Amino acid sequence: MPYINLKVTDEQVTKEQKQKLVQGMTQLLADILNKDPKTTHIVIDEVPIDNWGYNSKLYSSTLKIH
Repeated sequence: MPYINLKVTDEQVTKEQKQKLVQGMTQLLADILNKDPKTTHIVIDEVPIDNWGYNSKLYSSTLKIH
């Protein structure tokens, strides 16, 4: 039973975008690993930008406010 945990920053990812991600990842596992889509589980975690860091900084501090 494949399980994918996708973490993305919480920046208004739409339900439609999430559906496309789930479909795409499920198809990828079917195509490459020959996994049954009926047993493939996908979890999308949306991480607040204040809890996401890279290059020694919080992601939220790197955003330009217009």
